[in-house]
Amino acid sequence: MRLDKYLKVSRIIKRRTVAKDLADDDRVFINDKKAKPSAEIKIGDIIEIKFEHRHIKMEVTFVAEKIMRSNPPMYELISDVKVERTVKEPS
Repeated sequence: MRLDKYLKVSRIIKRRTVAKDLADDDRVFINDKKAKPSAEIKIGDIIEIKFEHRHIKMEVTFVAEKIMRSNPPMYELISDVKVERTVKEPS
């Protein structure tokens, strides 16, 4: 399954276009390598996403094309780190 679709179906990111934009901005990594939106996801992959205020890392545990209640969790959260924003002081 494509990375952008997986992020949407697993409900990590609400919209596929947002997932695509993050990957295009080099803020998504699969197994510590920059990932394109079209990268293939498989069970056992480690996905890291660097949002503006958070960095999350998760392991893929299940892959499904559709969201169903009977599906097991699609990922296991490894870390969720809040990142402080740096504010420039006026000179």
